[in-house]
Amino acid sequence: MSLNGKVENDVQSSTASKLLVICVDRDDDVGEKTGITTPVIGRDACIEAAQRLALEDPEDADSNAIFSAIKTYEDLVSKGYNAQVVTVTGVAGRGVQADEKIAAEIKLVLKTFRADGSVIVSDGEDDEMVIPIIQNVIPVVSVQRVVMKVSRTIEHSYALFGKFLKMVVYDPKYSKFFLGVPGILLLIGGIGVVTGYTAEIFAVLVSILGGAFLIRAFDIDKAWANWAKPTPEGFIRLFTLITGLILIAASVPAGIASVGVENISADLGILQIIADNVFVGQFISGMIPFLWIGIGTIFVGILFNNWLNRKLRHISDILRVIALVSVYPTLYQFTNIL
Repeated sequence: MSLNGKVENDVQSSTASKLLVICVDRDDDVGEKTGITTPVIGRDACIEAAQRLALEDPEDADSNAIFSAIKTYEDLVSKGYNAQVVTVTGVAGRGVQADEKIAAEIKLVLKTFRADGSVIVSDGEDDEMVIPIIQNVIPVVSVQRVVMKVSRTIEHSYALFGKFLKMVVYDPKYSKFFLGVPGILLLIGGIGVVTGYTAEIFAVLVSILGGAFLIRAFDIDKAWANWAKPTPEGFIRLFTLITGLILIAASVPAGIASVGVENISADLGILQIIADNVFVGQFISGMIPFLWIGIGTIFVGILFNNWLNRKLRHISDILRVIALVSVYPTLYQFTNIL
């Protein structure tokens, strides 16, 4: 058997004596489509999982990734390495929960096979996003991506395009964005044309489109779902986040209220008022207390959340709060100087 050249070079250059070949399925196709409980440990168990997944969904690339992990394991064993092969999965929604589940499954495997190095096998970039999480559990010696060999004919391209359209139309995970957002934009645009408020409606459309792009780009919807989970930690996160945001929003009117209106001449334009050091200092000094308390509330919520979840981030969270408190007097005095 011939070991992948890159993997062989990575393994030879490492100091690992026991290697764990890990096939990563971040969206849990194995569990969702076959009902198999993960982690799947051992060559025979992985072969059975790959075969059942291939029978349930022949087009799923994860079955090929599992077979590739098995081949990598066999190649390592044939060359005298002490190795084991496993398949770990996340959850269907991916995100933080998927990464935590993968890390927990690898820790469970390490209780029975104490490896000191790992070879990651995946079928795409999405699965490889979890590599930094795995590195916190076990050193990663090499990463191998499985690329499917497909026909490059025009018919194949049409078939792929057809499957993509079907997925966009019927898969709720994609249709909400690719059909829902354009549908809302077209509906609002039609109302704007009928009512004659074209310019105003155009501004609304651009805002909705920009908001949708930001939400998807930064996974704001998933982050919000994780923050609002119905658990004690979730309620603390949600309460402190909302309270902090309200206080931060209240800092703006508080700053405006602290400005001496009697000192503002009617002849001054808005740019002249903004450029005046006295007015700027009064505004910032009135805004800072609410702003700092709001930010501090959010930081304290994060600290309590990590403490309840027993995550090893207490020191950085505490330092963040201390830094916020320490900077406040200096910044407040600076605004008085202005």
